[in-house]
Amino acid sequence: MTVLPYKEDRATKKEQVAKMFNSISRKYDFLNHFLSLGIDILWRKKAIRSLKKDHPKLILDVATGTGDFAIEALSLNPEKIIGVDISQGMLDIGRKKIQQKGHDRIYLMEADSENLPFEENKFDAAIVAFGVRNFENLEKGLKEIFRVLKPGGKLVVLEFSRPRVFPMKQLYSFYFKSILPKVGKWFSHDSSAYTYLPDSVQAFPDGEEFVSILSGVGYKNSVCRSLTFGISSLYIASK
Repeated sequence: MTVLPYKEDRATKKEQVAKMFNSISRKYDFLNHFLSLGIDILWRKKAIRSLKKDHPKLILDVATGTGDFAIEALSLNPEKIIGVDISQGMLDIGRKKIQQKGHDRIYLMEADSENLPFEENKFDAAIVAFGVRNFENLEKGLKEIFRVLKPGGKLVVLEFSRPRVFPMKQLYSFYFKSILPKVGKWFSHDSSAYTYLPDSVQAFPDGEEFVSILSGVGYKNSVCRSLTFGISSLYIASK
C-alpha cells in the first residue's frame, strides 16, 4: 500500500514527499528532537558506531535531510561524505548548518535515491536515517544504493518500526496517532506531514520483513537490531 502525504494531490509520492519536507524544513530539526524526546540523537550515534571498525573513507548519506546523520558520521573520520535529498528546502537548512559548523568534508546535493548520479562501486558505506520509508519504490532505491557501494561496502539504515509488546505497543500507538500529529501541526503548520509519519510507519515492512527485502535485492549478512523497545530499528547489510 502506497501512503501519500497529500491524499487529494495527484502528484507522485516522490513529488509529494519533496513538497512536504520543503514545507516543514525550517521546523524539522526542532520537531525531530522534541517529538522523540532527543532519543533520535542517540539512535544516530549508535548507528554510526556500527561502522567504526570499517573505517569508511567515502560515505553516501541518502535522504540526508538537514544533514544530521552526515554530521554524526564525521566521527568516523572519513575523507568525504556526500549527502543527497530530493527536498531543496531541507538541503538549504543543512548547508547553512554545515557552513556554520565549518564541516568542509560534507557536500550536500539534490538527487533522487532511485536514480543516483554516481558510478558503480564508488562508496565505502551508505547510510540512511528515517528515509527509506519515503522511497517511492523501496526495492529500486535499495538496488541503486547497492549499485554505488563498493564490494564489501556497508549499508546502515535507521528507521522507525512498530513495537509489538504491551504496554509499549499501546503507548506508542496513542502517541503517534493522537499526540504527534497535533503537536506537529501546531509547530509546522502542515497537518499532512505529521499524519503521514504514523501512516508511513504503519505501512513500512519493518523488522525481518525489511531484512528479507535487503537480502532479496542482493545484500549479504542483513541483520536487524531493535532500539528502544522496538520504536526504531537499526539495519546493517553489506554488498
